[in-house]
Parts: sequence; structure tokens; C-alpha cells
Amino acid sequence: QVQLVESGGGLVQAGGSLRLSCAASGRTFSSYVMGWFRQAPGKEREFVAVIRWSGGTTTYADPVKGRFTISRDNVKNTVYLQMNSLKPEDTAVYYCAATPRWVMATTPKRYDYWGQGTQVTVSS
Repeated sequence: QVQLVESGGGLVQAGGSLRLSCAASGRTFSSYVMGWFRQAPGKEREFVAVIRWSGGTTTYADPVKGRFTISRDNVKNTVYLQMNSLKPEDTAVYYCAATPRWVMATTPKRYDYWGQGTQVTVSS
């Protein structure tokens, strides 16, 4: 049973930084693709970033390019999202997701496993 547990959310002022963590367990994730998504109140869940566990290939959504960095730690089985220069529009619940498919998916329906989410609030 795959389990994804996010942590690291919180309240931060605009321009600040946060690092989210996603601890993964229950599988060998070397062939997995791991994604970060976010959902603001009243909005659909949207893609933020994705990484292929093997090789570390990454893709980012345009609104976060140059500000966010996705990475993984093979020893700790953890995926990170480093968020810098945060803006009020980054406020959302952030979710970690996993799929065993090789494609660098950017839509939520392509993912099989989800964490419970962690709240990020950026004040102006």
C-alpha cells in the first residue's frame, strides 16, 4: 500500500520561502513519477511540478518556474518542493501524488496515489 505524507506547510509573508516534504512508503519508487499539485478554495486542483524518480527529470508549471524547485532523496524516499519568492496567489493546499507510469504527467487524473495535503498560506 503506497502512502504519501506531506509536511512543511504554514503561514509565510510574501517574498518568503517554505520547503514541503512528501515521505513515500509502501513501494520501491525508482520507476515512479512524483508530482506536486495545489488547490485553492473554489478552484480546480492544478499542476505545480513533477519529477521522475529515476534520473531526476523535472517539469514545472509556468507560474512557478524560477521560484519553485522539486527534488528527491533516494535514501529517505522523500520528495521536496522548495518554494521561494512566495506570492499571495500561491496560497493553496499542496498535494503530493505518485504514479507508476513513466509519463511526466501534469494532470491529476493520471496519478494513482495522493497524500492528505498541507496548507500553504502567503500573506501580503
